[in-house]
Amino acid sequence: MKAKILEAIEAFSGIYSGWILWNLFLAFIPLVLSFWLFRRKTNERSFLWWLVWVVFIAFLPNAPYLLTDIIHLIRGTRAGYATWIIALVFIPLHIMAIVSGFEAYVIALINQGRYLKRQGAQRFVMWSELVMHGLCAIGIYLGRFPRFNSWDLVTDPGNVLLVALNELTAKRPLLVIVITFIILTVFYWVMKQITLGLVMRFRYTQAKRAFKSE
Repeated sequence: MKAKILEAIEAFSGIYSGWILWNLFLAFIPLVLSFWLFRRKTNERSFLWWLVWVVFIAFLPNAPYLLTDIIHLIRGTRAGYATWIIALVFIPLHIMAIVSGFEAYVIALINQGRYLKRQGAQRFVMWSELVMHGLCAIGIYLGRFPRFNSWDLVTDPGNVLLVALNELTAKRPLLVIVITFIILTVFYWVMKQITLGLVMRFRYTQAKRAFKSE
């Protein structure tokens, strides 16, 4: 038993090398920022608010970016590890990372939509979500292939812009971005319904308990 545990730990460190925690950390940055931006009681938009909003936009692609980390799972299955390690270590960890990161993306955009509704701009909620899907599709491509990071927008904006323009004018990158946009749109819609359903169920349960306690 001890030998199997050590084997699982060795496999985990050899294949994942900390990418799960790092990518999840980056994915949760826009989630945290969304609560500060969109769930505050005040509607004031100061210079600080706009600055944080720009950071939110820059880091948002990191949340759905975890969808592309399936390459780590493929690499793990081809590394010659035992079947039980793949089934009990690699697959569950990978699913956890993808679902957690994408759920952070979903909640962040739900917070944005709630903010727009509070501003009386409910008709723009769907369009704002589509715009975010498009920006994230571009961000995911730039992160996975040219290997840019969110902070490169600050440290090397000229190079990011130049590479982005070059990539977006080529057919293959544009096709990848369009496919990514479609995947994000479909997955987001499904996860949004599930998330809102769970929230409604939780509120119903809480209200039912409060009614019984009276």
